[in-house]
Amino acid sequence: MNRALLLGTGVGIGTVLGFGVAHLVSRTPAGARFFDGLNGRLQGLGAAMRTGYREREAELRAAIGDAEAAVAALDH
Repeated sequence: MNRALLLGTGVGIGTVLGFGVAHLVSRTPAGARFFDGLNGRLQGLGAAMRTGYREREAELRAAIGDAEAAVAALDH
């Protein structure tokens, strides 16, 4: 229990400090360029993930439709 509390406290403090440092760095011109580039790359990743998800969802829906048609054909 004590170790878990210490770990949680350490993670919390590290997170707060990390956000604080990132905020200070983002105020510099080099930091702003870094975070702008990072933001652009993350937006591209998110767009690619959304596209892949939608394509896979369409594939699965088509497969379900084919399976439903096959089952319906068996009933007749």
